[in-house]
Amino acid sequence: MTDGIGVEALRREPEVAMVEPEVVVRMRVLAGLGWGSKRISHEVGVARNTVRRYLRGGLEAEIQERPRRRRLSRSVRAEAERLMEDEAGGNAVVVRDLLLARGVTASVRTVQRAVEERRRRMNAEALATVRFETPPGEQMQADLGEKRMRIGGERVKVIFFVAVLSYSRRIFVKLLGSGRQEEWLSALAGAFEHFGGLPRTILVDNAGPLVAKHDVRRRVVTLTEGFAAFCRDWGVTPRVCRPYRARTKGKTENGVGFVKKNGLADRTFESMTSLQAHLSEWCHLADGRIHGTTGERPTDRYEQREAAALQPLPIRSLPVRERRLRRRVATDCLVDVDAVRYSVPYRLVKESVEVQVLEEEVVVFHAGCEVARHRRSLQARQRVIDPGHYDGLWRPWEKVAESVALEVAFPGRTLADYEAVVAGGRA
Repeated sequence: MTDGIGVEALRREPEVAMVEPEVVVRMRVLAGLGWGSKRISHEVGVARNTVRRYLRGGLEAEIQERPRRRRLSRSVRAEAERLMEDEAGGNAVVVRDLLLARGVTASVRTVQRAVEERRRRMNAEALATVRFETPPGEQMQADLGEKRMRIGGERVKVIFFVAVLSYSRRIFVKLLGSGRQEEWLSALAGAFEHFGGLPRTILVDNAGPLVAKHDVRRRVVTLTEGFAAFCRDWGVTPRVCRPYRARTKGKTENGVGFVKKNGLADRTFESMTSLQAHLSEWCHLADGRIHGTTGERPTDRYEQREAAALQPLPIRSLPVRERRLRRRVATDCLVDVDAVRYSVPYRLVKESVEVQVLEEEVVVFHAGCEVARHRRSLQARQRVIDPGHYDGLWRPWEKVAESVALEVAFPGRTLADYEAVVAGGRA
């Protein structure tokens, strides 16, 4: 089609001679003399398979028609380039599918040729960086990182939050239990308190817990309700970097990599608590190094110019935005929260309870009354147990352990002997 809607053919020579007729005649003469295709190939300088193809064919095989390339019309090409940058996210296959939904049929290769120049410009824009230095107290950049580490002898995925003051390059790192919104907000508040003040703006990525929608074409960003309320409470202005432009917040992008390679590396830790203690100490060491870009220590730049430029923290502590969950107590007297299991009194087995997840604690309620309180753990698949929750069971854990030890020491004893050991264990 050439009406500006579909695909039009490039104007080319209708037929292209692939092998000169004289060469074809020579190949057939040599074949008549008993030459093999390999020997003929060396003699005439043509690929062996080509020799075979011409020897099998008739006179019409001397001229071959090269398939003509196809290309998108000008209007469709403009639409393909727009889709390439917006909805397709740089993927030509997706562009082809979107065009097909609009009634335009074209191969992936045709689309690739049409958007090749736009792809080249997009790649150049993604790599090219104009360093933009913000004034003191103006901006803080924040992001999440992940790394698999050995904690307590087990290989687990660690999620951590990184915040960097854009001017001084001071860094703050905190372990998170998940990438949920409340974890983000708690970490942002922790960064403000760590830096001793509030920047005027915070720059984040298009993380789902923070950004509900980002319309690139209209340049409209819709924040999630919780994140928008958080920014209003603290008096900071949120900024969201453009999709596929992570280098916009290059200070935290570099910071995440720095934490992985230097702060964490391949170290092992006994627990998440010891890992967080290490990261807190490491932040102080990192702030005292000579920064590769500024040529100064982050602590010096902070103390000399940025500390006074930050907005003061709220006089009164802002309320913690907690999370409440409904859980059913399992038969082992445990409830699951973020891949960690917490104990509750055994009498609540199979009952529904409400779990309040705070920054440092997990509190369990039943019928409006508090029944359990634990220190929150960030290590997945860990059990947080209060032995008192099992008091009153017929065979408490301590008695069971004692009876097992007795059986090993005195094999052959009767059940009556063991029952005498655990006497008083009945409810």
